Amino acid sequence: VTVAMAMFPRLVAQPGQAPAARVLHRITRVYGVLALLVPGLGFGLAFRDDVLDTAWVGTSILLSVVAGLLLWRVVTEQAQALVTTVPGQGLRIAGGLFAVTWVAILVLMVVKPG
Repeated sequence: VTVAMAMFPRLVAQPGQAPAARVLHRITRVYGVLALLVPGLGFGLAFRDDVLDTAWVGTSILLSVVAGLLLWRVVTEQAQALVTTVPGQGLRIAGGLFAVTWVAILVLMVVKPG
């Protein structure tokens, strides 16, 4: 999802690349919906391992929800509109924020602070 989002604005801006941009948009939508399962799975595993009361688990689940909402509300909707127009900075910024949230989640899951 992150790679497709990073490549999308560049392809949309190039003449003749609309078919490739549509494929990247479809990838973002499909995998974005599947990524919404991550917070639910994380919550279930945290419940099973009895670590729901740790700050890093709560922060990770919250960041997963934020990333999912960012993907759904900002990236996917803007990408749909941009398939036929020139991309703006908003999509690139939202894509960057999405990537940063997943990196933060990864760090929290590996380091497990506290």
